[in-house]
Amino acid sequence: MTTHTLQGDGVALVYDVHGPLPTADGRPPLVLIGQPMDATGFRALVARMPERTTITYDPRGIGRSVRSDGRVEADPRVQAEDVHRLVAEVGGPVDLFASSGGAVTALALVAAHPGDVRTLVAHEPPLVRLLPDADVVLRAMAAVRAAYRDRGFGAGMAAFMALSNEPGELGEEFLERPAPDPAAFGLPTEDDGSREDPLLSERSQPIIDFVPDAEALRAAPTRVVLAVGEESREVLTGRTAVAAAELLGQQAAVFPSHHGGFMDGEHGWPGQPDAFAVRLREVLDAG
Repeated sequence: MTTHTLQGDGVALVYDVHGPLPTADGRPPLVLIGQPMDATGFRALVARMPERTTITYDPRGIGRSVRSDGRVEADPRVQAEDVHRLVAEVGGPVDLFASSGGAVTALALVAAHPGDVRTLVAHEPPLVRLLPDADVVLRAMAAVRAAYRDRGFGAGMAAFMALSNEPGELGEEFLERPAPDPAAFGLPTEDDGSREDPLLSERSQPIIDFVPDAEALRAAPTRVVLAVGEESREVLTGRTAVAAAELLGQQAAVFPSHHGGFMDGEHGWPGQPDAFAVRLREVLDAG
């Protein structure tokens, strides 16, 4: 692995290259991106795809990628330009596996720079506004941020986990439930005073508000595959993945495990990385 820094518009982007560039077999590099997760979340997946040159990075303002633009929000269009610069630096087009907020960034990238990506696998992008119950979900997310703002990380994350794990379409009754106990989720009950979490704070709002440009995505030469975890199809990010696939006139490709299915315990979230890597390889090779 080699680590590099790419100076961008108000950010020093840090990225890691695993394998040779240019690639040894002529296939494009495989870029792996998340949000708010940094490069460390892809360690298990990188290790299970040794035949590919893989590239991971820390998004703007996350981990090692320090911002100098005076802003804190995670804007998918701004981050798409960061990835565009990264692709130009390593040599495109690339294959791209993108998870969660990273998948939102990836959809913005393909719409704006369709020549950058050969195949995009967008895994469970939280495109809340595509849901029929978007109004309720948005109010529930506002309650998550309020819990974080008023009572700290444990309260905010407990509210987020209750929301993200709730199956099916949400109704008004969900908003009327009492606030969940952080201790029930193994979370801290004391407030450490921090309010800069990129998931629980207002920084994530542009991701939640993003609506992909379906016309641009359908017109792009990029093969776009929306992916959903077999265990998460009925919960929030699984439902948004299915809704995004329907927006593009396709069915979501089913992957093993859940929203963090490619992880092997990173960030305390065990998935099925062996099976996930097999499925990702299968989808990429089908293109």
